[in-house]
Amino acid sequence: MHKGILSIIGDTPLVRLERAIEDCHFNLIAKMEACNPGGSIKDRSALKLIDHGIETAAINVGTTIVESSSGNMGIGLAQACAYYGLSFICVVDPKATVQNIRLLETYGAHVEMVTQPDAGTGEFLQARINRVQELLGAIENSFWPDQYSNIYNALAHHQTMHEIAVALDGKLDYLFCATSTCGTLRGCAEYVRDNGVQTKIIAVDAIGSVIFGGPKAKRLVPGHGAAVRPPLYRPGLAETCIQVSDLDCIVGCRRLAQREAILAGGSSGGMLMAVEQFKENIPANSTCVVILADRGERYLDTIYSDVWVKEHFGEVSQLWAKAEKKKPACLTATY
Repeated sequence: MHKGILSIIGDTPLVRLERAIEDCHFNLIAKMEACNPGGSIKDRSALKLIDHGIETAAINVGTTIVESSSGNMGIGLAQACAYYGLSFICVVDPKATVQNIRLLETYGAHVEMVTQPDAGTGEFLQARINRVQELLGAIENSFWPDQYSNIYNALAHHQTMHEIAVALDGKLDYLFCATSTCGTLRGCAEYVRDNGVQTKIIAVDAIGSVIFGGPKAKRLVPGHGAAVRPPLYRPGLAETCIQVSDLDCIVGCRRLAQREAILAGGSSGGMLMAVEQFKENIPANSTCVVILADRGERYLDTIYSDVWVKEHFGEVSQLWAKAEKKKPACLTATY
């Protein structure tokens, strides 16, 4: 029996994907981070950040936690704070979905929304961080986990990579990893480097994200990519970077749902389509893992909504939907 809900964070299952990629000449496996109790990979980082704060006495019984989040990290922190009896203020912006705000409030978090982007950068992220700093100055005994630069965000994902390496007995050729704060990417890359694991890491970033030097542009899928390069980023973390569009994320998510019966979040669809783009570079019989970061219920009003997709992508969405309704013939029993 586990001791408390936080004790079941991690040890998420690996699932073989047999239908998602047509003519797949390699072994494709998904790391199912949606199985964490808060529904995403961010549960790992949130717990690590809070536990380290407690261990170093930066957090005590009366501490108020203050963080900026577009969704999953906020939910992970809200879960941890609820368990430990800590007050939590989550600073969001208008891109936050109604469902995520309700989840935060259900865990007992106070949600504060910034309504205008930062005047200097034009970015909501900087506006959220500015408000975090104001709150830290105004609230005695407050603590900022700082997911963007706190090394313990990355350290949490040494365990993620360790779980994958152990489960596959070290036989992992490629790991596809989404980017946002770069916590997962850096943690997995450092584990590979420090433990001599022969794995090539493929970073999957959003078109419009600046992490790998691309031009900044509007992005619709939250928690994928960044408008500002995060301090946790380091050159050389990945073998290569593949950029995917918002439409790629939508198509990939719907493909996972229709072909694999996996209801996954936005970045997960992008991961699948990155594999599709890169597949000709993968040698036969290689083993590839994609980290599917969260669950899809949080995207029912966006990625899985025909109305939302049509609003943002017009008739193109209908063409993609038609193409993705054709399922590959596969009646192999699953055990």
